[in-house]
Amino acid sequence: MAQNFAHGNYSHTQKKARNGGGGRTPRDRARRTLSQNFLVDRHAVELMVKAAAPEGLVLEPGAGEGALTLALAEAGARVVGYEIDPLLAGKLAARARRDPRIDVVRGDFTAARAPREPFAVVGNIPYSVTSKIVDWCLRAPAMTSATLLTQREYARKRTGDYGRWSLVTVESWPWFSWRLGDTIGRESFRPVPAVDSAILRILRRPEPLVRGRRSYQELVELGFGGVGGSVRASLKTRFQGVDAALAAAGVARDAVVGHVHPDQWIMLWERLCR
Repeated sequence: MAQNFAHGNYSHTQKKARNGGGGRTPRDRARRTLSQNFLVDRHAVELMVKAAAPEGLVLEPGAGEGALTLALAEAGARVVGYEIDPLLAGKLAARARRDPRIDVVRGDFTAARAPREPFAVVGNIPYSVTSKIVDWCLRAPAMTSATLLTQREYARKRTGDYGRWSLVTVESWPWFSWRLGDTIGRESFRPVPAVDSAILRILRRPEPLVRGRRSYQELVELGFGGVGGSVRASLKTRFQGVDAALAAAGVARDAVVGHVHPDQWIMLWERLCR
């Protein structure tokens, strides 16, 4: 069943995929504007479903042509697929109209109200709105996990795979774990994007690792503020006992913020804020 929802615009600037044809059709241009790179590799779909282990309610941003939507339903999930392209949403709704496990919403996923019941998010999402979708997921109180197919560079940055940690990951770490999954090559999509993708898993922890959300996030934001060029210099602008806390957490006195592991931030919070 198709539902109308708040429409938005997914703009995406991406290198043009090489092709042997001539000019672009209006449909080709629409796909480019909406950042549409459809997952056409069955094995890649299977890897997404395996990583997500779907059950219960699943929200899918960017349902597109429905390859992942149908696979999630076949795996036992109750799927609400969001698609901003009215033509694609209509086609998918018609395709799934006899399947009670699937609802199709015509509109912008990031404008949706999060369900109150526990749910997961699974999707091959547009590169251009990755951060917006991730932020939506982190704010949803009932979200249990997010399994997102993102640009590989983004997934590596958020999971510390470059040996550095980002503010988004560190700030959310007491409540969510971040895991890097399988790489999905660019050849698994049509049109072919300019870069490879990877599966990013964000899982809500059964119990938070800290109890003081505001004090923890203020500590992290201060550390990432960049005052003095090191974590030590930044924290010393507000806290006493910083050197002892750094030593207890195993953080070097000259450590730059990106090299401090999220678990070490929790130790710093326990020493400085509790």
